[in-house]
Amino acid sequence: MKITSCRFEIAAFRPQDEPQSVEPELVFLGRSNVGKSSLINAMLGTRKLARTSSTPGRTQSVNFYRVNDSFRFVDLPGYGYAKVPEAVRQSWGPMIEGALERRRDRIVLAIHVVDARHEPTRLDQVMQEWLRAKEIPNIVTATKADKLSGNARVRVERDLAERFASGPLMPPLLVSSRTAMGIRRLWTVVERALSPQKS
Repeated sequence: MKITSCRFEIAAFRPQDEPQSVEPELVFLGRSNVGKSSLINAMLGTRKLARTSSTPGRTQSVNFYRVNDSFRFVDLPGYGYAKVPEAVRQSWGPMIEGALERRRDRIVLAIHVVDARHEPTRLDQVMQEWLRAKEIPNIVTATKADKLSGNARVRVERDLAERFASGPLMPPLLVSSRTAMGIRRLWTVVERALSPQKS
């Protein structure tokens, strides 16, 4: 897909702050520090649109990005990082689940981001259960795959496919925001989800 425009729209801390127009939305979900913001930037061909940080747990709002004036990327808060205030950590679950529920009719695809170098956690499994319960099509996307050898990538793809066999609509995809590995394939999935002819 050719990106003709992309801009940060709003950081919503409350449901009433979220955009009300009904363009299709792609949501990005994952544990803190798995590289969601870097993946968004890589997909949009920019380095600084989505703020990246070496400090896990920094994203504590639902961030909306408008793309080509026709659809949105929605970056949900990272989950599972313990070194943040308890009140903040406890708010993430309701914030994530609430956003999925409120915007379910607009979400055409959830991109569930995991770190290719580490095994998925129980919270990743819970996220898959949420997506399945809400009937949201999704793909597991494993970032930082450039840091793995070829054999390790094959093993990770196989392990992810086995672990999440009953959840995602399609096989997991390994990507790298640094080298652009897998980014074109991910866009193919996104374009299919955005197509009015999608099943």
